[in-house]
Amino acid sequence: MSTEAATADNATTGTAVEPLRLLAEDADDLHIISAALQDAILRPVDIVWEPSARRVTLALSRFCWECGGTRVMSAMQFGDVLSVKSRRLPRGPEHALELLAMDFEPGEAPGGRVTLMFAGGGDLRIDVECLDAVLTDLSERWPARVAPTHLGDGPEPA
Repeated sequence: MSTEAATADNATTGTAVEPLRLLAEDADDLHIISAALQDAILRPVDIVWEPSARRVTLALSRFCWECGGTRVMSAMQFGDVLSVKSRRLPRGPEHALELLAMDFEPGEAPGGRVTLMFAGGGDLRIDVECLDAVLTDLSERWPARVAPTHLGDGPEPA
């Protein structure tokens, strides 16, 4: 795993936050990126599949869990892509998609299938010759309007 780690945002000291840059070459690496992208928001038009270049690029608004309450524009790119399929994803160009997690299922080594799972049950499957994925932050951070919540967050009902 190659990283230029993001430092925790400390509003009281005014410490600058370094952009997150991660590289995934195996399932463990991809799980780290998956955690960084939990609750990222994108639209169907933000997913670009370039068959001749064998790559898929996603532009996302990433919730910065490591910085507490901010968002940042990020890009995720998969190389060595053989095919892309979606299941139950809305096609409307402005429909918001919320990324929940990513997983890698090994196939014929070193290849396999990357699955991006979205809220609402849709997914994007990317078959790769080998796992070659990069995540990088592209913009300055801005305050998030709301923090994502998940079932089970907060106190248990009495």
